[in-house]
Amino acid sequence: MTGVLPRRHVLGLAAAAVLAAVGRAAAQVPASSLPIHALNDALLQIMHAGAKAAFGERARIVAPVIDAVFDLPQILKTSVGTRWSALPIPQQIELTEVFRRYTVASYVANFNGFSGEKFEVLPQVRAAGADQIVPSRIVPTTGEPIRIDYVMRQAGDTWKIEDVLLDGSISRVAVQRSDFRGLLASGNATALIASLKAKTATLEAGGKS
Repeated sequence: MTGVLPRRHVLGLAAAAVLAAVGRAAAQVPASSLPIHALNDALLQIMHAGAKAAFGERARIVAPVIDAVFDLPQILKTSVGTRWSALPIPQQIELTEVFRRYTVASYVANFNGFSGEKFEVLPQVRAAGADQIVPSRIVPTTGEPIRIDYVMRQAGDTWKIEDVLLDGSISRVAVQRSDFRGLLASGNATALIASLKAKTATLEAGGKS
């Protein structure tokens, strides 16, 4: 391996994820679960590619799926909270792009190898007001499964991830809101943008989230 996946291979992997999702739809999988299946397929692809493929190549595989299944602009707004509307428009635009790149880098860095893990989307979808919570877990070859639930919100005919619940209860958005609070204390997003850029650079250089 040269460390870079051929373009035709990348396109083939993306097409495989779409076909898999279509197949599941035909098998009557709940519509709110389909984005999680697509995300899991993409994560398995970059895990199988592992360190043999360049970080940027793996990011190009998973980024379109992250864009499709997450409502990243809304997640960011919720994480920033009431300060969002007070931020200058240019900072909102820059922060949205920096947050997207950081999110993609986090997934690439944290799913960087395959050791026989299985992803399972569980059938016990439950309502939370207008939202639905889709339970899932990562099952390693040894040790306890890792529970990850997804808060899904419908927008037209599609469902988008609005939050990730680690261990089924720890809100990723709530953790981010706490992390962001101090960085937004000045009233603008300069410090938060700088922090996310630095974290992204660390991840892309081989660090962890």
